[in-house]
Formats: sequence, structure tokens, C-alpha cells
Amino acid sequence: MWSASYDVLIVGAGIAGSALAHALSAAAVARSRPLRICLLERSLSEPDRIVGELLQPGGILALKKLGLESCVEGIDAIPTYGYCVILGGKPVHIPYPEGYEGRAFHHGRFIQALRAKAKEAPGVEVVEATVSELIECPLTGRVLGVRATRKEESAVEKEPFYADLTVIADGCFSNFRNQVMGKAALTPEVKGHFIGLVLEDATLPIPKHGTVALVQGHGPVLLYQIGTHETRILIDVKNPVPSDLKNHILQNIIPQLPSSLHLPAQKAIEKDRLRRMPNSFLPPLEQGKQSKEGVILLGDSWNMRHPLTGGGMTVAFNDVVLLRDMLLDVKDLANWQEVSRLLHRWHWARKPLASTVNILSVALYDLFGAHDPYLEVLRTGCFKYFELGGNCVREPVSLLAGIEQAPFMLFRHFFTVALYAIWILFTSPRQIGVSPDGKAIYARPRPDEYPFLVVKSLRVFWTACVVFMPLLWTEVRY
Repeated sequence: MWSASYDVLIVGAGIAGSALAHALSAAAVARSRPLRICLLERSLSEPDRIVGELLQPGGILALKKLGLESCVEGIDAIPTYGYCVILGGKPVHIPYPEGYEGRAFHHGRFIQALRAKAKEAPGVEVVEATVSELIECPLTGRVLGVRATRKEESAVEKEPFYADLTVIADGCFSNFRNQVMGKAALTPEVKGHFIGLVLEDATLPIPKHGTVALVQGHGPVLLYQIGTHETRILIDVKNPVPSDLKNHILQNIIPQLPSSLHLPAQKAIEKDRLRRMPNSFLPPLEQGKQSKEGVILLGDSWNMRHPLTGGGMTVAFNDVVLLRDMLLDVKDLANWQEVSRLLHRWHWARKPLASTVNILSVALYDLFGAHDPYLEVLRTGCFKYFELGGNCVREPVSLLAGIEQAPFMLFRHFFTVALYAIWILFTSPRQIGVSPDGKAIYARPRPDEYPFLVVKSLRVFWTACVVFMPLLWTEVRY
């Protein structure tokens, strides 16, 4: 049977796989060290997904380092300049730092642009084929390549593709994650689902800004413009998923959105099918020592975070930037001891950005999707913290945007929010009733309520610790 041999074999021509193929080729040519690279993808037709449509400013910076900044041009991508967070009908503006912008787009168009760059790269062969298994050495267990069946007619069944190094980048539903990581493999934790729709000609509260609506009694709703006439809406639904999703959205979600979005959302539900995507969290286990030799996991096949903050692609592109430079310093890609040492350096070099984005995504989701009274206190405190402006907005949004890579800064702001939320408990007027004419009556806490508030404050701070510290430990531990 005919077989092919390469320096690097990449499984999955998505965000990470396509970027790595192009980046390795371009950098290798620049160093006068050409590589033979094979990029395998089950289907090269334009994908249709409801996530992976918002690229943060940090991701744009990484794209430029990879020479892929042109991929956001010519696809009707919309510049994004920050966020608008809405709580109880009241908005707060959270702009990116001056001079920075992100891009929102149709996921499929962006993927096709990345694939086109990979196809143009010297030494890269893009093959449409379904990978069915890893080829392992029967003596050592080292991965030597993969078996795949090309899509073309009369294709050889399970054709072997060999390489010095195999990179698995087959996404969140990876078929090979457990096989690569062996007994150390972790199971992704599904925290709920995003239900996706496309709104036509919708008007956001602040144009060209992502909108996060904090819905009472339910998870957050995320909106951002992905084309001249299209706006993506992602509705968080916790497990168990309601049996009648359309009715759930119409009755419980849409009435709590800004009025300008009611009609476009209702029309979208009537004519569009509801699409669902799991919101998964998967910590990144260090590869090299406890994973199979000859193979690397990359992208969502290895590390996932909640999509609320739109940081997944930013982490993936940053990973590719670091991995590209390190792989080209390896004299022999077949030398697993050398590659293993590289993976150790790569694992910790990516930590400042990846851990910041990973922790922030889940922590913000827990606050924005508050499901108990103590989390609701933290959510209110977070909203009012943003209202303070200045560094209370600039530094947190720099973390969210992938501009700042500083886990300690995230730690400082998260617990400052917790303390500020406690301060608000004692000082901010709260609703105590309704007047005869239907207006809400507000009053500050009385001194005799302070003992109860002290106890509640301790519970609030403990809740903050329960949210943040396990996430921090996960990043340190793995």
C-alpha cells in the first residue's frame, strides 16, 4: 500500500491546525529549513458553527505575529471596540483600551480564509480525509502517524500517513484525546449549553460592541454583530435543557432583553432552527511525560474554557505563536526527549495568557449566571465595580481581551469586586416594598440589620473563594 511521510502531520484544519500549518511553513522557509507538512481535514467545505465568531484584540495581535492578519479582511468582519453589560435594563460601557479592537465574523468564512493561507504555504499539503486511527509502534507505543480515508472516489481505505511528529487539533469533540493522554486524560466538564440564532438587522445598545445581558433567573445572553446585517445571539441554558426551548426563550429570555432586540429575536425564532453547543471546561494537562510519544494535542482537543468571554481563539493563536518558535528550535522532531523538554517549556510559557483567560471565563460565567443569593451579590458588585470606570474597567477588560497576561491582576480585581460587593451590601439602597401606585420603595440597611449582613458578607466572601480558588488551583496543578 502506498504511504506518505512528512516532518509534521496535523489532524484538523480548524483554527489551531490551519494556523500552525501556515506558521511552521513560513517560519521554516525564513530559516532556510523547509518542512514537509500534511494537514488532514475531514471536510474542507465551509463549516457552520455558532461559536468561534469573536476574536479578541489579543487574538488580532497573535494573528499579526503569524502573518495571518489578512484572514479577517474580505469576509465582512465587523470591528468590535468593547462590551456593553446590561443588568436590570441598565447598561454599563466597557471599552477596550484605546488603539485596540477585536473582530467578529462568520466562523466558516474565517476558517476558509485560514485554510486558504495554509494551502498557499510552501511545503504544506492539505488533504481532505477522515482520520480513523493513530498508527503506533507495536514495541514502544510511539505514535508514528495516522490512518485516514480520502474523500475522493476509489480512495484507499485507511491509507497510512507517517510523520516525525503528529499534532492532533480535531476540536472539542476530539476522537483521540483519551488515546493520547492515556490514564491521565480528563473528561470535559459541560457547564450548560449556548443556544444560537442569527438576528437580521438588529440594533445593539452600543454598536460594534459585544452585548452581555444579565437575565434574572437564567444564564447570560451574549450578542455581537458578525456581518453587515447579521447579529449572533447566544443564550445560555443550564442543564437540564428545557424540553420546549422556543417557548422558554420567548417567555423567559426575550422580554428581559433591550426592546430594540425583541422583534428581530422573535423573527429569528420563527424562521431559524435553534442550534445548540455545549459550554465545556477542560484544564490543560502537561504533555510529554504522561502522554504518548510522537504526538501533541493542540487547541480545543486539549484545553477548553467557557465561550462567554470569547477567548478560545486568542489562546489558540497564542499557543501556535509559541509552539512555532519552539518547534523550529528542535534539531530532530523524531527525538521525543527533545520534543518532551520543549513541551514542558511551552506548557509554562503559555500559562500567563491561557490561565488568565481560562479562569476569567468560568469565574465570570459563575457571576453572570448567578444561581444563588450570594452569587447575585457578587454579580451586582461586579456590575457596580464596572460603573466606577477608570482602572476598574481598563485592567479587567485588558485581561478579557487577551492584551494583559497577568493572573495576579485577575486575582486582585476578582477579590476587590468581592469586597466591593460586601461594601454595597451595607451602603446601597435596596428594594423593601412597593408603593400603592406601583413604584419600588428603596431604603438603606438599618443598623439593627448589620449583624445579619455581617454573616451574609462572610458567606459572600466564601462563595468568591469557592468560585475562584479551585480554578486557580486547576491551572497551577496541571
